[in-house]
Amino acid sequence: MLDLRFYGAAQTTTGSMHIIEFDGKKILLDCGLVQGKRKESFELNRQFPFDPREVHALVLSHSHIDHSGKIPALVKQGFRGKIYATSATCDLCEVMLRDSAFLQERDVEFVNKRRKKQGKNLFELLYGQEDVDRALELFSPLDYHTGVEIAKGLELNFNDAGHILGSAVSILDYKRDGKKRRLVFTGDLGQRNTPLLRDPEPVPDTDVLITESTYGDRNHPSRENIRGRLKDYITFIYQHRSKLIIPAFSVGRTQQLLYILNGLVESHAIPPIPVFVDSPLSKKATEITEHHQECYNNNLIGDVLKGDDPFKFPGLQFTNTVEDSMKLNDAKGPMIIISASGMCEGGRILHHLRNSVSNPLNIILITGFQAENTLGRRIVEQAPIIKIFGEEHELRSTVFTINGLSGHADREGLCDYAATLGNVQQAFCVHGEKEYCEAHVESLRKLGIPSVHMPVQGQLFRNV
Repeated sequence: MLDLRFYGAAQTTTGSMHIIEFDGKKILLDCGLVQGKRKESFELNRQFPFDPREVHALVLSHSHIDHSGKIPALVKQGFRGKIYATSATCDLCEVMLRDSAFLQERDVEFVNKRRKKQGKNLFELLYGQEDVDRALELFSPLDYHTGVEIAKGLELNFNDAGHILGSAVSILDYKRDGKKRRLVFTGDLGQRNTPLLRDPEPVPDTDVLITESTYGDRNHPSRENIRGRLKDYITFIYQHRSKLIIPAFSVGRTQQLLYILNGLVESHAIPPIPVFVDSPLSKKATEITEHHQECYNNNLIGDVLKGDDPFKFPGLQFTNTVEDSMKLNDAKGPMIIISASGMCEGGRILHHLRNSVSNPLNIILITGFQAENTLGRRIVEQAPIIKIFGEEHELRSTVFTINGLSGHADREGLCDYAATLGNVQQAFCVHGEKEYCEAHVESLRKLGIPSVHMPVQGQLFRNV
C-alpha cells in the first residue's frame, strides 16, 4: 500500500516537500526551503512535520533551493538515508547548499545584532557548513533511465524534466493488489523547444501524477518576443546611460540570459555594452553547466561542436569579490547587471536594487515567477515604496516582466505533457498558488482524468 501526504508547495510555490509511505518506509520527495515573509518562513523552515530520523530515503527532483534547500536541516535533525538525484543535480547542490548556508549565517548574524540590542532572544542558525558537509556525503547520483530499488518493491527512475540542468521527472514503480502501478512526480517541468535543454520526457503508463502548476492559468510569449523585448530594453539604457538590473536564479535563468545575450552580441543586434554577472554562485553554476554537456539539447551540442562557447561573449564579466560588486553600485551606465537571488530575497541583488530603484531611467527586469510575500513580488506589483535591508526606498525605476524566460512550462505545456502520460487515474496539483492550481485542476479534468486534487498542507491520501 502506498500513502501520500503533502507538506510543502501545497497551494504555494515554495518549500516543495511530500512524503510517500510504502510498506512501512517513508520516502521524501524534495526538501525545499520556504521563501517569503522572513519571520513566517524562518519558523516554517526550523520545523519538520515529521521525524527526519524516520525517513528512509529522499528523492530530489532538482537543485533549486525551494526544492533542495532544507536538506542540511533534515540531516542536522537526524536523517541518514540516501539522497537520490542526477549527477548534475548533485554537483549543483554542492555549491548551492554551501551558498545557502553562507547566506543564512550572514543573515542570522545581521538579525541577531538587532535582536541583541532590543533585548530579544537570538535566532538559532538553521544549518551551517558542517551540516552541508554531512548532507553531501548522502547524495547518491542516478543517471536518467537507470532504475534502482530504493525500498523493497519500490523502484525509482529519472526522466529529463527539461527545467534546469539535471532536473528530473521522478518515476516510482510499485504494485497495488498484485498489479503494476506507476506514480510520476514532475518536480518542476520545463518548457519545450528551449535553446539549452531537452524537452521534458513523457512517462508512459502513468497511473498517479503529482504535477507542478506554477503557470497553470496562462501561456508564455514566444522566444522571438523575448529576444526583441530584451533588445529594446538594452537600447534604452544605452541611450540614457543607465542600468538594466536583472534578478536571476543562479541556476537556469542566468545561463538562459547569457545564451540570449550571446546571440544579440554576435549578431550585432545591440550596441557594445558591459554585462556583469555579479554572483559567485552564478559563475560556479555556469562552470558546472559547461561540464554537464550530457544535459544539452542537440542545438546546443551543435554550437559547442562548432567551437562556440554559448555562455561567453565580448563585454561579459563575472565579478568575484565583494569589492568588485560594490564598485558596480557607483559605476555609471550603460550596463547590465545580472545578480541573484531570482526572487530578490537575499544576495548581492539587494545592494544593486537599493542603489538603483529610485532612478527613473533604470530598468528592473523580472524574468520569472515571484512567490507571494517576496521582494520580487512587490516589485512586480510596482509597490510605490519597497523595503530593502529594513529601509524604505521609492520604486521609480521602470519594471518589466518576461515570464517566457521562466524554466516552468506554461498552461499549454503542462496540459500537453499530462496528455502524453497514458491513462492517468489520479492527479495532484502542487507547486502553484491557489488560483493557478485551480486552473490546472480544471485543465486536467478536461483531459479526462477522473480524480484530480488540489491538496492542502498536511493532507493525506491513502492507497493511491
